Amino acid sequence: MARYKYVKKYPLLFLGKKPDFFLKFFSLIFCFLGVFLMANAAAPIVSYQLHHSPEFNEPEFISPVSPDSQVGSLSVFNQVLGEQDQDNMIDIKNWFPEAVFPSPKKEAVTSYNLSIPVLKINEALVKVGVENLDKNLAQYPGTGIPGQKGNTVIFGHSVLAQFFNPKNYKTIFSTLPTIKKKDEILLDYDGVRYTYLVEEMKEVQPNDIEILAQRFDDSYITLVTCVPPGTYLRRLVVRAKLMP
Repeated sequence: MARYKYVKKYPLLFLGKKPDFFLKFFSLIFCFLGVFLMANAAAPIVSYQLHHSPEFNEPEFISPVSPDSQVGSLSVFNQVLGEQDQDNMIDIKNWFPEAVFPSPKKEAVTSYNLSIPVLKINEALVKVGVENLDKNLAQYPGTGIPGQKGNTVIFGHSVLAQFFNPKNYKTIFSTLPTIKKKDEILLDYDGVRYTYLVEEMKEVQPNDIEILAQRFDDSYITLVTCVPPGTYLRRLVVRAKLMP
């Protein structure tokens, strides 16, 4: 009876090389890929911390509340923004989760458009009194009407700057940290275009709810998003004043 011996041979790909070599090779490839992806995500955050955050943390920042113009109680805003998953930040209730979300008043105008030419944001939809930011910007209930004296507060979502798309409301404010003083913000409200000029930019902690307060010496808008880009650690506040 003949005896047979099975001898395993490596495929042609491995001739002259051990399989361990290729395992190590592909392991290194995946390792470098992981490092690259992490660096790609971290770079915008590091850049923001180095170039923008110091500018936004200048000590001088004019409060929206003046002693002779503050009206009514703002206790509804006196809550701290809780720790939420990034996805939950689509809901503006989670920006101030312990606060009683103001019941939206019945408004004659329930939506309008916002444009920021320097950021290539054109006629973005702003809805009044809504909770979600996934399909629009949102004006916080109880804040001022555009064109009138008061402070119109508009919330917008942001992610890492490299994913910015002015047509995508989940990324629309990702480049807001690059805005400068004197840049224009346009509001088309009830058939009238209002032009605001940026006056101040400030980075605040989530418990700094003074940005929602009202003052009635002029017409202001306040844009709010999360920073550093791709995180929700702090809030960037951009305040603009209506041109005469």
